[in-house]
Amino acid sequence: MKPEVLSLNARSSGRLTTVDVKAGHLLLGSSFPIRLQTMTTTDTMDTRATVDQVMKCVDAGADLVRITAPGLRDAENLLNIQQNLRKSGCFVPLVADIHFTPNAAEAAARIVEKVRINPGNYADKKRFETIDYNDDAYQYELDRIRNRLVPLIKICKEYGTAIRIGTNHGSLSDRIMSRYGDSPIGMVESAMEFLRIAEDLNFYNIVLSMKSSNPLVMIGAYRLLVQNMQQELKHCYPLHLGVTEAGDMEQGRIKSAIGIGTLLESGIGDTIRVSLTEAPEFELPVCRSIVRRYSGGSGLSDHPQEKQLNSFRQDRVQTSKILNIGADSPPIVVADFSGMEEVSNTDFTAIGYAYNALTDKWNIGHAAADYIFLDRPLSFSPPGMMGMILPFQVWRTLPDKETYFPLFELEEYKSSRYTSGKANMILLNYSEVGSFVTEFADQDLSKVILVIDTAGVLPAKDCLARLHLLEISKLQIPCILRAHPDDNSMDDLIVNYAAYAGELILNGWKDGIWLVPVPVTAEFEDLPMVLNNIAFGILQVTRTRISGTEYISCPSCGRTLFDLQTTTEKVRIATSHLKGLKIAIMGCIVNGPGEMADADFGYVGSGPGRISLYRGKDMVRRNVDTELAVGILIDLIKEYGAWEEPP
Repeated sequence: MKPEVLSLNARSSGRLTTVDVKAGHLLLGSSFPIRLQTMTTTDTMDTRATVDQVMKCVDAGADLVRITAPGLRDAENLLNIQQNLRKSGCFVPLVADIHFTPNAAEAAARIVEKVRINPGNYADKKRFETIDYNDDAYQYELDRIRNRLVPLIKICKEYGTAIRIGTNHGSLSDRIMSRYGDSPIGMVESAMEFLRIAEDLNFYNIVLSMKSSNPLVMIGAYRLLVQNMQQELKHCYPLHLGVTEAGDMEQGRIKSAIGIGTLLESGIGDTIRVSLTEAPEFELPVCRSIVRRYSGGSGLSDHPQEKQLNSFRQDRVQTSKILNIGADSPPIVVADFSGMEEVSNTDFTAIGYAYNALTDKWNIGHAAADYIFLDRPLSFSPPGMMGMILPFQVWRTLPDKETYFPLFELEEYKSSRYTSGKANMILLNYSEVGSFVTEFADQDLSKVILVIDTAGVLPAKDCLARLHLLEISKLQIPCILRAHPDDNSMDDLIVNYAAYAGELILNGWKDGIWLVPVPVTAEFEDLPMVLNNIAFGILQVTRTRISGTEYISCPSCGRTLFDLQTTTEKVRIATSHLKGLKIAIMGCIVNGPGEMADADFGYVGSGPGRISLYRGKDMVRRNVDTELAVGILIDLIKEYGAWEEPP
């Protein structure tokens, strides 16, 4: 029986139409709400601990919970876990996470509601070997995979179990890598091979995922998968979204918000997981913050789906250069200190400038804001590299107008007799872009920088449609994106800034970012530092400005062989000053050299209390005691010339 497609709901809500899939009592697909899920971190053989953690996750809002089943005994123990959950009144669908062990998948499929398999290691192996296949040899490999997959599909058909075909960028098989390379095309083909076998057996209870630790790769892979399914199958399966090994704190949330949010904005996605190196129940509030932007169609554009699928671009909108803004300059960051009664030089520490009173000098960090917006002039000498912005009505009263730059309201600029000879910033609501282009098309705008107020609670696609008018006008005015979502929690704050600004940046608007603070509350203490970290984090994740160390850290699970959260924090403390370095921290070999993808250095669990260290994908230190490993990692970074002393 062909998969059922309920297209009206999906079309009216702006979501990509996908078929209906059942995981126990739970229905997934575009006709249903976006489902939230997470994964346990306990030892699967510890029934009580796993049951307790599953129930915590359900209480936090999980619609599905995934549990690792690394071996047959673990898969069989899923029955005890399930029975204990049901005795406790918890009927959440369980998902068995399988790597390397088809017999565990077949056992789990008789027990739980859904089984996740990774096509990169379900029937294939990864030794980082390049193999030259002719067509006959390649077909032989496909036949071998089919023979390995058929028993699982037959069991799933018999028991009504769903399958997630979960491709990971870092665990593509040698076979796929040899033919398609380390690319989104390879990721998609890896899944499509399994999907073709399933459809040939009339099995359609399938969800797919295309995960990567790089949100740009992830976004491209999902969009390519959708196009392939539409062209080849004439229907699409539900898509599970996630940025794998996103990390923790702001970076993990920013990565997830940009990767997942950009796809949801395009109508792509039916279930999500935010993979944080934190307790699994902490992932659910972040999931809700992301989905809240797009629930009920409120965060989706009305543009046709076909255009949405192709809206992602990695080039840059062409603008002229004024000061250090626009053209090929790195995106600038504006720190907003408006509303502060008195600003002192110590306040600048939060935005990357540390004042040394003994030397009367400023120490400038890698993530130092380029401009600062103030209500009134400073009472002290600022860092020489920092640009300062004042409201026009304050700026016009200054005897020396060279030190600061004015920010005009549009009507102020049109009527003012005073303008700066260096740069004039005009605050413009995104909805006014069209009328601005019409009115100012023939005027001299060589000293004008637009600050586009993007009103971040609205769909980014609506803002992009107006900004497109500016791009096609050929005025080439530099544009700073100013966002100010109305948020209720720190997760909401990070997600809304990142999802909105990230979407605009990924569509070419890369001149600058200005995050307006929300009202300060107990939860939003140290707001200037938080916003500065978010701004630079957004630019780092979108690969538009690298200012710090990037951590590719898996979220932990029952396979993890050391205390991942504590270790991640130790590595961060020791290495966070290393600009542009990528360090992967992986709990086990499943998330080892393959899953690390493009990391410079890797820290991978190899046994209880033991880790192995990698340079790229090459193991260079084996079975190191975890108590010594961080120090040895630092020595390794020094050995390869990538170390610098902290400031």
